[in-house]
Amino acid sequence: MIKDAAGIKNHLGRKLLAWYKHHQRSLPWRKTNDPYRIWISEIMLQQTQVNTVIPYYERFIKSFPDVRTLAAAPLQDVLKAWENMGYYSRARNIHKASQIIVNQWGGRIPDNLEEIKTIPGIGEYTAGAILSIAYGQAIPAVDGNVRRILSRLFAILKPVDDPREQKNLRDLAALLVPIKHPGEFNQGLMDLGATVCRAKNPDCSRCPVSGLCRAKHHDLQNILPVTKKPSTIPHRQSAAAVIRNSEDRLLVVQRQASGLLASLWKLPGGFIEEGENINDILRHCVKEELNISIRVGRCLASVDHGYSHFRLTLQAYNCRLLKGNPEACTCQDWRWATSAQLKNLPMSNIDRKILVEIARSSPLS
Repeated sequence: MIKDAAGIKNHLGRKLLAWYKHHQRSLPWRKTNDPYRIWISEIMLQQTQVNTVIPYYERFIKSFPDVRTLAAAPLQDVLKAWENMGYYSRARNIHKASQIIVNQWGGRIPDNLEEIKTIPGIGEYTAGAILSIAYGQAIPAVDGNVRRILSRLFAILKPVDDPREQKNLRDLAALLVPIKHPGEFNQGLMDLGATVCRAKNPDCSRCPVSGLCRAKHHDLQNILPVTKKPSTIPHRQSAAAVIRNSEDRLLVVQRQASGLLASLWKLPGGFIEEGENINDILRHCVKEELNISIRVGRCLASVDHGYSHFRLTLQAYNCRLLKGNPEACTCQDWRWATSAQLKNLPMSNIDRKILVEIARSSPLS
């Protein structure tokens, strides 16, 4: 395969760069070589579609135009700017990373592969994208699109989601990246995978490198890439307590600083395991979080949401505070919030949805 890669390298680079020049997507981060903006765009694009990212990227850059501004901002402001885009660990990582970049490198994103990979949230792909696009280094940037293209170009029949095969594909991509215009080459592969060499029904008639493609030659383009059989996605249940004070404000808590949806705000509560009594577990969770005793009433709302590794059903129950004053025990913080104040707190998508459903049944003041 190495010999094959060397044989098609010049043809592939020439054809792909010519195609990219005329067919590249018009994207806001394509208008700059600023490594900061390229870094932010690449982090946002992880596991999120381009059309979803564009408005978030533009608002984020307006709020945090450079790494020093981002580093100086409170984490809650960064999480709020990220709200509803999901995978909030990305937001926490870029905030932490911005402070490291300011403190260790004087605000300049490193142009060294080993150094840049020490930054939180920057792995092989993101490092390759930044170094090739912003700094013009001949380093591959291998994401799902690129793995799919390579598996078809070379008719690779091994699962592309196997860690060993992913390393082989990175090594293969490294042989193909040209010394000249490596950023355009990598972006060309990304665009080719997104618009032509799609996961389903690839449009080979429009592909600039179909003449080099072994999958096309052997009619394997709708079979490749091979992936391992996906595991069953579990379905989990959780419960939340809707507790109001005498001023009709809602009790909310800030999640712990690590773990799922860290540092975002939510209603008190937690996961319910199969066979457990919801009322008992909800009382226990609220006691553990806030050291208060509650009475659990009727269910006010139920919403579903899908995460990368599980599906979740969240049910909210009308609850009454019986004893104690809230204190932050296993949560970072808590507060009684009006509906206007809730809008300004960073929350996950499912927590926003449950608040909407609760408001329909019993509006807050």
